[in-house]
Amino acid sequence: MTEQNITYAAAVLHKVAANIEKVMKGQTDSIRLLLAGFASGGHILLEDYPGTGKTTLAKTLALSIETRFTRIQFTPDLLPSDILGVSVFDPNDKEFRLHKGPVFTNILLADEINRASPRTQSALLEAMAEKQVSIDGSHCPLEDLFFVIATQNPVESQGTYPLPEAQMDRFSLQFSLGYISIEEEVTMLSTQSDHHPIEDVAACSTAEEILMVKKQVHALHVSEELKQYIVQLVHATRSSPGLVLGAGPRASLSLMQTARALALFDGLDFVTPDHIQELAVPVIAHRLILDPQARFSGQTTQGIVEEIMESLPVPA
Repeated sequence: MTEQNITYAAAVLHKVAANIEKVMKGQTDSIRLLLAGFASGGHILLEDYPGTGKTTLAKTLALSIETRFTRIQFTPDLLPSDILGVSVFDPNDKEFRLHKGPVFTNILLADEINRASPRTQSALLEAMAEKQVSIDGSHCPLEDLFFVIATQNPVESQGTYPLPEAQMDRFSLQFSLGYISIEEEVTMLSTQSDHHPIEDVAACSTAEEILMVKKQVHALHVSEELKQYIVQLVHATRSSPGLVLGAGPRASLSLMQTARALALFDGLDFVTPDHIQELAVPVIAHRLILDPQARFSGQTTQGIVEEIMESLPVPA
């Protein structure tokens, strides 16, 4: 990895970030996390209140890159075949032909994913973990650039199905956008008085550039000390009081890969402890399950991860 490659890859990420910020005012930190997940080859779960811009963030990212984008609105009656596709008999050729579903894309927005049944949610498991889908006994590969952004609202329970642990573990990061400041919300009223800023978004990058960035991410150096630190963080959740389920090895891998992407975003050719600490909560917390007593006492998985970080020595 050369300094020129790092500079170029960082420039691509900053170019995309600046393009998104034209629409998503006041969401610098969220855009940074989004691009860390995107560049590392992972997937993102956005959980936040209605109207905070979850769908807009996903659409703006897709519009910023010359690539294919598909949105699926998850509903209780959605079927796995509506996502994956189905084989249809062609009477002329007298054979079945695959009609590919919306999962065959580059950036997939799974909007309100928890509104679909567990059977339908599971249709994405293989796609997210292995970049392939199985249809009628055949394995169909997805493209090298395949990224899922799923959204869900934390306040709705009617007509929703909680995502199972296996599904949650497929997401590299989960985070919330939160509400913007009063000043930023006033500015939003002015900028959206006659049209939405997303209508002015133009592509500033290509799929080839993003694939190059992902290649640089995987080549970024992580010291043995930091690998030990990552594993210690994740391993500590498996014996932490208040948890009935800790994080698995996939969390360690996601933390290392997203830390690499964040380091590249910062123009570095190595990962620092600060990158790991910045990502620990969004990478690990959503994979944990509190026991009932801890939940009733007001503990959170985010708080437990923060306590673990405070208790572990940080590599020099």
